[in-house]
This record gives sequence, structure tokens and C-alpha cells, in this order.
Amino acid sequence: MHGYLVEFIGSVFFVYIILATGNPIAIGAALALVTLLTQPFSGGLVNPAVTIALVSANKIELHHLLPYCIAQIFGALVALELYKRFKI
Repeated sequence: MHGYLVEFIGSVFFVYIILATGNPIAIGAALALVTLLTQPFSGGLVNPAVTIALVSANKIELHHLLPYCIAQIFGALVALELYKRFKI
């Protein structure tokens, strides 16, 4: 359960940085930070495409696929709403 919440929060942060800055250096730093901080809890996936690929490669169990993808997609949607309402 903690892994799904961590993926959600990591996705919110990462997608918000993408939307707010558009700066490749900031985006790369955000991705590195999110990956390092989420690694112990969920594997640092943050992207449904990565999650699907890891399930296909049998690195993650199939029953984690849907919850991880839902957490990541909802995280991206929350980041979009935050960006619309609170532009830095």
C-alpha cells in the first residue's frame, strides 16, 4: 500500500516539474530525485510505460500492475490540476 502512495506522490512531483518549468535540467534532476527517493518503497517507477515493461519482463508481479498504473495516472492528473490552479 505504501508503494502505491509513494508512486502517486512521486508522479505528482515529477509531472508538476515538467509542466511548471519545461527546463530539461530541472526535469532530469526531478526524475533523478524521484527515482532515488521512491526506490526503497516502490522501485522508482513513476511511469506507466516503465511499469508495464517491468511486468512484461517479470521484474514486478502482475497483481501490482493496475494499482501502480492507476496511482501514476492519477498523480499526473493531480499535478495538472495543481499547475492550472497554482502556477509558480
